[in-house]
Amino acid sequence: QVHLVESGGGLVQAGGSLRLSCAASGLTFSTYSMGWFRQAPGKEREFVGGISWFGGSLYYADSVKGRFTISRDNAKNTVYLQMNSLKPEDTAVYYCAVVTVGAIPGPRATYGYWGQGTQVTVSS
Repeated sequence: QVHLVESGGGLVQAGGSLRLSCAASGLTFSTYSMGWFRQAPGKEREFVGGISWFGGSLYYADSVKGRFTISRDNAKNTVYLQMNSLKPEDTAVYYCAVVTVGAIPGPRATYGYWGQGTQVTVSS
């Protein structure tokens, strides 16, 4: 059974940084591309970014490009989301997800497994 656990969320002031982690189990992690999404209150879930199974291809939403960085450690079955220069509009629940059809971790990929999410709150 696939299990994804996000951690690292919290409360931070605008301009600050956080690093989210997503630990995966129940799958051969190194063969799957991964994505990060977020959902703010009253809004639809949106794609934040993705990383290919080998880490060589990265995708980011325009809203986070230049501020957020995705990486992965296949030896630890973990994908990371480093968030810098945080803004109040980054406040949301952040989710990691596994690409289960194809390999391109873009916004229109099929994500078959999801974590439970971690709350990120950015105060102004």
